[in-house]
Amino acid sequence: MTAIVETAKPLPWWKEPTKDQWMAWWAGWLGWTLDAFDFTVFLLIMVPIAKEFNVSLTEVTAVFTITLWMRLVGACASGWLADRVGRRTPLMISIAWYSICNFVAGFAPTFWFLFLFRALLGIGMGAEWPAGAALAMESWPARSRGIMSGILQGSWSLGFLLSSAVYGLFYQSLGWRGMLWIGILPALAVVFVRYFVKEPPVWVENRRRQREQKREVRAPLLSIFKPQLLGNTLTACWWMTSAFVIYYSIWSLFATHLQKDLNFSPAQVATPIAIANFLAFLASGFWGWTADHIGRRWSMIIPGIITVFVAPLYLLTSDINLIIAGFILQGLFGDALYGQNPSYLSERFPTEVRAAASAFCYHQGAIFGGLVAPVLTYVAINYNLGFGIPMLVGTVVGAISFVIALLLGPETKGKELVPDLVVA
Repeated sequence: MTAIVETAKPLPWWKEPTKDQWMAWWAGWLGWTLDAFDFTVFLLIMVPIAKEFNVSLTEVTAVFTITLWMRLVGACASGWLADRVGRRTPLMISIAWYSICNFVAGFAPTFWFLFLFRALLGIGMGAEWPAGAALAMESWPARSRGIMSGILQGSWSLGFLLSSAVYGLFYQSLGWRGMLWIGILPALAVVFVRYFVKEPPVWVENRRRQREQKREVRAPLLSIFKPQLLGNTLTACWWMTSAFVIYYSIWSLFATHLQKDLNFSPAQVATPIAIANFLAFLASGFWGWTADHIGRRWSMIIPGIITVFVAPLYLLTSDINLIIAGFILQGLFGDALYGQNPSYLSERFPTEVRAAASAFCYHQGAIFGGLVAPVLTYVAINYNLGFGIPMLVGTVVGAISFVIALLLGPETKGKELVPDLVVA
């Protein structure tokens, strides 16, 4: 007698998540995309701002630096709040905060007024990431967390794409102030989070256990420096610092390089930036898919290595076609190696300190990333090198450090996020 065995087809990964899980992921995605628009628009208008207020370009890049530095303040506050009261509340506060600050900055009567509100924007910008990343990653199934982490983090490129498109199409009529005023629109995302998004069950259960067992973690940021987590915390900080150096060596002065060194028009500046960001979004999804198969670390190490060899293609030439082609290619590697930031940081730390740990490790890197633009600008101007050579050095040094830090870190592919109390 022959037994007939029916084998059920495996459920496609995109059908596994529930409606609530999708809503949580969309909330993180939307907040990060709009965050990117409000921040990156400034990278495209530094030259006209310097001219209007009659200040040096180095002074304008200092605004960019302080904005990045203030991210750490907002991130640590948001991380603490997210671990204590939930992921949704700090996410809503952060989106409203950075939207309003960008809008107000557009009315700046003086350079220092602009400086103040762009600095305050950094607080809201930093606050968005840990709350949104924890919300999305804790809610999502482990099987496909890598690819959805890549698409989530890659949404930064969509925000940059949006800002570059608005710049290329409307800057001549809007001016730099109009570019900032548009930044109020992301505040509408708060309504979506408020009415359609729920807290992750793993966080809810973890908080219940903390209260029930009277083991509440009241200072999660301090807990990540306890002996059992210290090595993990330090290598995560090293990895994220290197990532920020790479990113801002590639992006912070690229528009300025095209404007000042090569006298490109707004449309010529916007074209490679927009295309590279679109491809970076797609590549982030690809490397995320790779992360679910070969691991988190190697899905970042491989594009990190390739980044080194792509950078000279567009930074050591004045040919517009080579610049556009090379920079677009960099979008597939140097701008797509960050896709596992949400998943890898979330998987490295336990639930009771996850948001605070992600906030600190990610945004302490912004301190070093914030130094990239003014340091490279100083070298470019004072040594009469132009911006290409300093950008190349920053990219290569950052990429080598990035690879080493990842080789020293743990592999977390497939890790289930559980409500167990670990450091309480």
